Amino acid sequence: MTMITTAVYKNFINGEWVEGSSKEVYEVTNPADKNEVVGKFPLSTEADVDKAVQSANQAFDSWRKVPASERAAYVYRFIELLDQNKERLANALCKEQGKPLQEALTEATRGVSEMRFVAGEAVRLDGTTLPSDRRGVINMAVRVPIGVVAAITPWNFPVLTPLRKVIPALVCGCTVVLKPATDTPLTSLIITELLEEAGLPAGTVNLVIGRGRKVGDALVGHPLVKGVSFTGSTQVGRNINATAAKNFTKVQLELGGNNPAVVADYSDLEGATTQIVGGCYGNAGQRCTAIGRVIVLDKHADELEKLIVEKASALKVGNGLESETKIGPVISESARQTLVDYMETAKKEGANIVLGGRSLTEGQFENGYYFEPTIISGVTPDMVVAKEEIFGPVLIIIRVSSFEEAIKVSNDTEYGLTSSVFTDDMNLAYRYMEDVESGMVHINNGTVSEGHMPFGGVKNSGLGPYSIGGTNKDFYTELKVTYIQHR
Repeated sequence: MTMITTAVYKNFINGEWVEGSSKEVYEVTNPADKNEVVGKFPLSTEADVDKAVQSANQAFDSWRKVPASERAAYVYRFIELLDQNKERLANALCKEQGKPLQEALTEATRGVSEMRFVAGEAVRLDGTTLPSDRRGVINMAVRVPIGVVAAITPWNFPVLTPLRKVIPALVCGCTVVLKPATDTPLTSLIITELLEEAGLPAGTVNLVIGRGRKVGDALVGHPLVKGVSFTGSTQVGRNINATAAKNFTKVQLELGGNNPAVVADYSDLEGATTQIVGGCYGNAGQRCTAIGRVIVLDKHADELEKLIVEKASALKVGNGLESETKIGPVISESARQTLVDYMETAKKEGANIVLGGRSLTEGQFENGYYFEPTIISGVTPDMVVAKEEIFGPVLIIIRVSSFEEAIKVSNDTEYGLTSSVFTDDMNLAYRYMEDVESGMVHINNGTVSEGHMPFGGVKNSGLGPYSIGGTNKDFYTELKVTYIQHR
């Protein structure tokens, strides 16, 4: 009988792979097959966090003085390694998170592309020089790195999100302690291995794995941590902000969304359907930028609903390693039960589940956390499913009688991350862009962002400088204003 050995992984602190101080580990299993163990990972403690932060703080003193072009050179070496390991990362992502393999490979490939832009930011850390009111004086403001950054990442994009936090921090001259989501640590571990292989000095990047309550709280509250970049739920973000505020620690919070797609006076309903279905069901709907609400004028509603149901019903649910799979499992049994609870709530409030709405538990789905692609119609803006972020393969449809009502319904949520409008009337498009309460707006396309553009939300969807693009440096640096008397 062949014995299957489960890999046991470690933290990375001060340039060394080390066990957690508790010696305890936990198992990560494949959400497509809970009997498949991906690996065992350390249940780290506050002591491990302190070691990592102390290491990063010590390394910061020298790393901040490394010329920007040299910091970029380290990152370019890392990008080469990242490109060479795309398939390895995609396979790890598929197994620990459940995302279809092609989606996983797209995420890793996009990471390579985005990081090339980020590396170039090293020599674009511009300041300002302004005339003085006094003779013989030069006034300038330069950017300086803030110090140790805590990067706390989610499970839904476990390759792209760590890259979007760790690499900009390094480029700006900060050092990092990375705390990946408990459910998806393997991809962050591989990224850390590649950073080590790229030759980053000891202490510049540290990896601490464990539960959020123990590791995350200790990291956010550590007095040597000068910035916390977090992506995750609004409730956790609110707690992080409260803890960080005690030390006046800078925060960059990317939080939840309940994103609308408005359809009004648009002739290409099939095109809108393709964009909406792709925007809703990618990553099994587990995206903060997923389209969750379709808000459609009455005159288009019957035809659009029919097209969306037809397209969504053709999406194959299954293990992400199968090439035909379009929707993989959700992340956990708890996540699936949350979806079941939303279905019951929707029915009690009088909505109609016109597609799906059930867990898949038999045959090939027996050991995974699968849920049908779902469409809920007859929804009114006051219903729970219209107000809250469902975070699964679920789309709701709200019918409205006017464009003014569509804007009002779009804004009738605590969130304001992203939004879409599909219309042939550019006057309506401009009105929507002007009046919708969201950090990002898409006109006649879905909610896919681009890696060189700022990314962020308003209301309860975010706090602090927008990430990605040129605005990232506003978080990882601060201004030092200098007056020079030269004669």
